[in-house]
This record gives sequence, structure tokens and C-alpha cells, in this order.
Amino acid sequence: MAKSRGARRGAAPRSRGGARATISRRDRYNDAGWHDRPSSDSSSSSNSDLDDQQASDQDTTDDADTTDDASSSSSSDNDTAEQILGSAQDLTSSVPVAMWDFQHCDPRRCSGKKLARHNLIRELRVGQKFRGIVLTPRAKRVLSPADASIVHEHGVAVVECSWARLDEIPFGKIKSPHERLLPRLMATNPVNYGKPFKLNCVEALAAAFYICHAKPLGDELLSKFAWGENFPRLNLAYLARYRACEDAQQVQAAAAHFEAVLQEERLARDMEKKTHLGAYGMIDMPSSDDDPSS
Repeated sequence: MAKSRGARRGAAPRSRGGARATISRRDRYNDAGWHDRPSSDSSSSSNSDLDDQQASDQDTTDDADTTDDASSSSSSDNDTAEQILGSAQDLTSSVPVAMWDFQHCDPRRCSGKKLARHNLIRELRVGQKFRGIVLTPRAKRVLSPADASIVHEHGVAVVECSWARLDEIPFGKIKSPHERLLPRLMATNPVNYGKPFKLNCVEALAAAFYICHAKPLGDELLSKFAWGENFPRLNLAYLARYRACEDAQQVQAAAAHFEAVLQEERLARDMEKKTHLGAYGMIDMPSSDDDPSS
């Protein structure tokens, strides 16, 4: 007889302040969902449509390749993500983890619901307050290590919804004194792999823990997903830079630097494509309206 759903969940208790991120065995599972994206001058993540234009998909794939290369070059042969993103001072004890779930996502692909099944996240009611960091697309300030004390004491919450239905979300009823955006990061979930800012809930939560010096808690959340270990690997250069910053201004500057570098590389790729056309690619051909006798 197959085990019941309750038996698979285990008996991890819930607390008043939110579900607690704990260290447990790895349960591999293929999943995807949504999260916060950046504002016009900073950043953050979520599910996007699967019918994006081919050109955009190529750019994001190239960005992922570039980020992967940057992550590899930022460490020596003996360095690992554990050594670069973790330290003896990182928080290991549990903190509240929560979400406002607006039921927009397919339950089979929702990373927030997957965490709930493992008792690693608590669902909040609309209007219910959360004292920790809240990752939301309406925030005005980017997350930084300066927020570590808030994360370590009160935890992190996310807004689980669809980008296509943001107008339906009563953001005024889920306000927090500590609303934050995430800086530029690359998604590694199966739906949006390689796309900047398109993080799902578990990626956003893990990113917050990595940036705010609580790597073990981020690792635990990602361990519930078969693709989870790819997130810190692909974003190694980003996360290492962000967690070395002191405040939001420095994180914004670092994110802007990454964007500038990627833009330069896109231009270089475009130029390289043009050179494949040979001399014909460099000639300005006359329009059909030009007089051939002139």
C-alpha cells in the first residue's frame, strides 16, 4: 500500500511565528513556481509566459552561460559554493518562513506549496502581519546584508502569485515595515531556467538567506528540489558579491555593474554575428526608392 501524504510530510511542528527552516534529509523533486522581480532601477523575481520570443530566450540563455562562466572564474580550483557563500558566522538556527498564497499557480508546480507539504513554510492570511523581511515587487528598497539582523530574528516571507495577475493582489493589505526587492539573479527552476529575475518562491527565499548570511537555511529549502543545487552554482558570482556588500546602495551598484557587463557582452555577440556575413554585412544597401540613375 502506498504511504499516505501525511506520512510523507513527517511530524515537524509549526510555530506561531511561521514555519521553521530546519536541516533534514534530501527529497528530490521537480518543481517550479514564481517570485519577485526588480523595479526599474534595482531588481527581483517569478513565473513568466512560456511563449517568450526566440530572441529573448537566446539572450537569457547566453546570460546564463555568461553567469556560469563568471561563477567558475570567481573561484579557485579548490573553492566551492560552500566555501564562498558560507562562513562560520552564518545562521544555522531556524527562523520563520511564510507566504501569502493567492492560488494562482498549478499546485503541482508551485514551489511554495511544495515547501508547505514539508512544513517548511507557513501560509499567511491576507491582512495578517509579518515582522520579518517581505519580498515583494512593490518594495522600494533592495535586500542587502544590512537586513541580516531582521532575517535572523524575524525571518522571511514571500508573495506567491502570477505576474499576469498582479493587479488582483491587495498589496495594501500585506504591507510590512521591511519590504524588500531582490537584486539581479538568474532562475534555475525548470520553467524559467537562465532568465534573470524570474525566480520562484523557493529561489527567492534561498537568495534572501544567502545574501543575509544564513546559507544553511537556504540550502535546506533548495534541498527539496532536484534542481535546487543549481541555484547557488549558477548565481555564485552574484551571491558572493552581494553578501560582501554592506548596504542596499552597494548591492544596487553591484547589480548595475553585472548588468553593464552583460550588456557589453550582448553587443559583442551581436557584432560577432555581423562579421559572419562578411563584407556584405558592412555595406549599406540602397533602398528600393533610390533612383538607379543617380
